Amino acid sequence: MQSDMPSPDRRGRPTVDEYERGVLAGDRTILGRAITLVESNLPQHREEAQQLLRRLLPHTGKAYRVGITGSPGVGKSTFIEVLGSELTREGHRVAVLAIDPTSSVSRGSILGDKTRMEALAKDPKAFIRPSPSGGSLGGVARKTRESLLVCEAAGFDVILVETVGVGQSETLVAEMVDCFVLLLLAGAGDELQGIKRGIIELADLIAVTKADGDNAQRAQQAKVQSAAALRLVPPLSAHWKPRVVTVSAAEKKGIQALWSLIEEHRSCLCSVGELTEKRRRQLLRWMWSMVEEGVMGDLRSHAELAEQLPSLEQRVLAGEATPTWAAERILEIFGARP
Repeated sequence: MQSDMPSPDRRGRPTVDEYERGVLAGDRTILGRAITLVESNLPQHREEAQQLLRRLLPHTGKAYRVGITGSPGVGKSTFIEVLGSELTREGHRVAVLAIDPTSSVSRGSILGDKTRMEALAKDPKAFIRPSPSGGSLGGVARKTRESLLVCEAAGFDVILVETVGVGQSETLVAEMVDCFVLLLLAGAGDELQGIKRGIIELADLIAVTKADGDNAQRAQQAKVQSAAALRLVPPLSAHWKPRVVTVSAAEKKGIQALWSLIEEHRSCLCSVGELTEKRRRQLLRWMWSMVEEGVMGDLRSHAELAEQLPSLEQRVLAGEATPTWAAERILEIFGARP
């Protein structure tokens, strides 16, 4: 029987029409290839990806986007697997996107995380996708945001965005999700030691992990400490006060309670129109971050500037010129100043 589907192009890649129909139909093979397309930096792929995303946009925005972060060893992968499995049992379709800007060669620990979430990776209602680095935090953010939209169009109603690396990636993830969850490890000494104030300020919820066995009491102590720390931080929303819970992925305790709080957070923000406004602000920040990344890329590749930049930097370091003067000179050379 002859198919009425358009044939793939000469390179074997689907057409934009095929990508669109496959994604909307929930075809996992096409979904994976569509995400590969939006991750590509090749000009032709970028153009096709933007065509595809424009077509998919009307089918996005219905999923709940949850960011999950925490220091290495806190148990993010185990937690996400247990949470994701619980959600799929309840009938949700869950996509997990991992963002890690630490390695452009080995992709850091992303693929290891996917291996450790083996059961969830096999779940037909779940989809796990690492975001390759490409050496740019902005690039990772673009790829993850656009992958998120593709997953929403494919029918996933819960998107979990995991930060594998540490540092600025937390801010990037917080700016693309509805609810940001910080995982803390109990029993590791001072639970708040090494946790930046900025990350605490981003958190809508804090979950103290590994609250089981001999560690259960320490987890409760960490919960009290974390709640005290939150009282010193101005809340992100006038309508939501961040909460702290304890969880045990090993014993599957506290997971449902945490998800109930995530749902409560969503209901709270939706009831006052704050979630819609939050997403609108995120879209504009996304747009301007891409403008900034593009301008910086053009600036670095500017031939005349490449010749003069070492001298300008040296004059600043030697105290012969102020940073302001050097910056203005760079902009003049670049053509951004008359």
